[in-house]
Amino acid sequence: MHKKTSPRRFGLVYRIVLTTGVTLLTGLVALSWFNMRYHQRHAMREFAEGADRLGSTILLGTRYAMMTNARHELDQIIRDLARQPDIHSIRIYNKAGAIMFSSQADEVGRVTNIRDEACNVCHHTEPPLTRLALSESTRRFTGADGEPLLGSLRPIMNEEGCSGGPCHVHSADKQVLGALDVVMRLGPAQLDFARFQQGMVGATAVVFLLSASAIVLLLRRFITQPVSRLKENTRRIGRGEPVLITDAGQHDEIGELAGAVQSMADDIRQKQEELLRQRREYQALFEQVPCSITVQDREYRLLQFNREFAERFHPLPGAFCYQAYKGRTDPCPNCPVERTFATGRSHCSEEYRTNPDGSRTHWLVHTSPVVDENGQVTAAMEMSIDVSALKKAEDRLRRSEQKYHAIFNNIPNAVFVLDAQTLDIVDCNHTVETLYGYERSQLTGMSFLDMFPEEERRRYASQLKAFTVLPRARNHRKDGSMLYVDIMLSPAEYHERTVLLVAASDVTERLETEQKLIQAGKMATLGEMATGVAHELNQPLTVIKTASSFIMRKIHRGEPVAPDVLETMAREIDSHVDRASGIINHMRDFGRQSDITLEPVNLNAVLQSSCEFFARQLSLRQIEVDWQLAEVLPPVMAMPNRLEQVFTNMLLNARDAIEERSERDPNAPRRITVRTTVEDREVVVRVCDTGKGIPRSLLNKIFEPFFTTKSVGKGTGLGLSISYGLVKDFGGSIQAANMPEGGACFILRFPSTSSLPAGSESAAT
Repeated sequence: MHKKTSPRRFGLVYRIVLTTGVTLLTGLVALSWFNMRYHQRHAMREFAEGADRLGSTILLGTRYAMMTNARHELDQIIRDLARQPDIHSIRIYNKAGAIMFSSQADEVGRVTNIRDEACNVCHHTEPPLTRLALSESTRRFTGADGEPLLGSLRPIMNEEGCSGGPCHVHSADKQVLGALDVVMRLGPAQLDFARFQQGMVGATAVVFLLSASAIVLLLRRFITQPVSRLKENTRRIGRGEPVLITDAGQHDEIGELAGAVQSMADDIRQKQEELLRQRREYQALFEQVPCSITVQDREYRLLQFNREFAERFHPLPGAFCYQAYKGRTDPCPNCPVERTFATGRSHCSEEYRTNPDGSRTHWLVHTSPVVDENGQVTAAMEMSIDVSALKKAEDRLRRSEQKYHAIFNNIPNAVFVLDAQTLDIVDCNHTVETLYGYERSQLTGMSFLDMFPEEERRRYASQLKAFTVLPRARNHRKDGSMLYVDIMLSPAEYHERTVLLVAASDVTERLETEQKLIQAGKMATLGEMATGVAHELNQPLTVIKTASSFIMRKIHRGEPVAPDVLETMAREIDSHVDRASGIINHMRDFGRQSDITLEPVNLNAVLQSSCEFFARQLSLRQIEVDWQLAEVLPPVMAMPNRLEQVFTNMLLNARDAIEERSERDPNAPRRITVRTTVEDREVVVRVCDTGKGIPRSLLNKIFEPFFTTKSVGKGTGLGLSISYGLVKDFGGSIQAANMPEGGACFILRFPSTSSLPAGSESAAT
């Protein structure tokens, strides 16, 4: 019986009632207490203000009697006022604390202690206070008969009339002449307040009882009864019986709960149906899954198996697993089922058997324990997947890896495998050992950047990650000797890590041959420039010859030379010697064999340097050079000497094309336009002429070696071919096109090494 009533006694409804009741009672008690407290303070303040106003009224009523020193009249006024029932007593003290007037005749003339309860308000400081707040001028105390009293003390100030009268004279330096003390009875006010307190307590009790009763009724109506019905319905749901909850129409939380329980009942019914369907489905899957599944007891006897196992192994009824799988008469060594029974965990293994035809069948085995409600392993499930085809594929893959590993090691190019982030060497082939002189063990873990000269490593560290081709890179062997290689890069996967495949081709011999060919092209270009250079040298030599002849003639005649004339002639000789020396140095720099190291180059400076050879002869041939150079160009990586050879070839070809057209059309324009711009992080150079142009059928052939459109004996056919190769070596491109108005235009593009400020590409000189 106790067990049945205990849940009800401490149920949710009782907890709500208890909690709500305590909260409501606490709130009502607190509200009543604060209300009574407020009314008590308000009433006392009103009473104190009344006593203060009464004291002010008495002072005003007795002012005339005090001014005329009408003591009898003043005494009568105080006695008359004290007859009011709320007034206990009225006293007037002088400055010394003596009672001069009182509603109680036996007190007149009595001297009080200036520090007693009435006077201490003003006399607790030196000098005494002359102005008091209301809270300071009133005091509560108990009379001799135990009656509660409230006293209001007001100082009597020294006015002008008091210090100037004939009979009631006080010195003018005194501020306070005495004090008026009005004592009021608090009994009637406290009685009213007690009745108010009783009313408040009664009202609080009534409100609490009514509220508690309403809460109990509402809880029984809207919680207890619906919850009881919900409990019964949930029991029916647990028994699997259909339910129809009528409380679901209640529009509150209980109604929502009832609706949720009804939805839960419907969901449970649907889930049960779904479980039955899934059970049939999983049974079908167990039978149809494309892997063999068996359930075995501790004796390795087959308790259950699916269709795949039956079709593959054809087990006899009550057979053991080792009989069905491998045709053995005893359990298999290292059996995963045995380990599962021993450890209670899953295990894996790879098994095989030899078929009657001599072939092997391989399968992967995965075992899992089957436990009862006590956690004891009672059986083991074994799943096996046929991997015979995978084993054959692995064997083919292994042979393929061996073949490609042999190709990797014996490929004629040096091949490195680099870590994509650090550029450390992960692997390399045998050609690397032959080409660089290192052993593979020495290279593994070494940075590929160590193959480059120290001053170029920082540049190649970024280029190796950004480009796929790095032509003519300088590397050094183990013995310190240098070689030039063309590097091809490609990202790849190597042992589940991202790497860079680097193929390095030794081009040292080819570059030496190209150097000789380029040098031959330079010599041919110098030969074509000989006439112009001779003319360039002839002018300063003529000036020097004229000046020297003049000086010699003066010396032979014995005539003095004026100092200013001598200075002018010496200055001219010096400047023309410098000019001739500059032309010769320029030819020597142009003709010498240059280094293969790339460096940042300003194309505008190289273009202007290339034109210095021809400025005079172009002017004599009335060929105008239209310079349209961008004011600011980002540098490109190249070799200045070889770039000058490229631009020199462009200008020579433009000159010859203009001359050939002028032979047929003397009125044709004679102009070479040189323009530089920046387009999409590329520096673009355009060398255009007003010559005869290039036949459309030959546009794709002009860059071939030994191909020329000039007359026999006027061209070697190497200039454009060499220029094409040089531009390609610098990572650029060159193409030729015909101008709409006539003439040819060669367009050279070079990758820039840095960005250009906005607006710079349109600026031209």
